[in-house]
Amino acid sequence: MTTTTAADMKALIIDVLNLEDVKPEDISSDEELFGNSGLALDSIDALEIGVALQKRYGIKIDSEDKRLRSHFQTINALVAFVAQHEKQAQ
Repeated sequence: MTTTTAADMKALIIDVLNLEDVKPEDISSDEELFGNSGLALDSIDALEIGVALQKRYGIKIDSEDKRLRSHFQTINALVAFVAQHEKQAQ
């Protein structure tokens, strides 16, 4: 099992959301992904990212999980979320 990096997560988001004018280095790992700053993603984008995480990493995402929003806040939070699930799967 390989470790997911911030660069991997940035590439996944760019690919899944078809962000043609965005390069991985344009995305800060600590910048908010949703709202009015950063990439300014919306709930549809979150859904697409969630589906991609499920497909690529086999993660079961519980929409009732109160922490779910915090897992999707930044690139680093997403990487930690994936790492947590990879560790549980071992």
